[in-house]
Amino acid sequence: MSTLYEITGDYLCLLEMLEDEGNLDPQAFADTLDGIEGEFEIKADNYARIIKELRAESEKYAAEVGRMQKRMETLANNEKRLKQHLYESMKATGKLKFKTDLFSFGIQKNSGIKPMEIIEGVKITKNYMKMVPDNAKIREALESGKKLPFAVLKERGEHLSIR
Repeated sequence: MSTLYEITGDYLCLLEMLEDEGNLDPQAFADTLDGIEGEFEIKADNYARIIKELRAESEKYAAEVGRMQKRMETLANNEKRLKQHLYESMKATGKLKFKTDLFSFGIQKNSGIKPMEIIEGVKITKNYMKMVPDNAKIREALESGKKLPFAVLKERGEHLSIR
């Protein structure tokens, strides 16, 4: 059986024969066209079967991805819950830093810039405004010791470090 590429080539050759009417044998043309169309339809059916199988396989994997995504979220939530419980227990017992044979544990301040909160209901002066509050400028003023009625610097949070 010919490939779809070959069948397409044969079909195009037949179309060229139609353009050159002088050398056209009507019976040979009809026989060749019937043979090509039959092969083409068989190939199309085979392609459709493969396409359908590929779609089913793809949908199977999509369902599996969804299942694995849910599993991943469950595991991440369990990790977060266990880490929070350990953090709270360490804070409650006062054991903020220790080592075991396998791990080092410690509660430490978060790094980076201090969290900042814009206080609602208090008007921000124009020199600290863009079209929205200029957080960088407000933070810079607060860090330099300036008191602003509309914003305060907050303490850094803590997190549990396991290495």
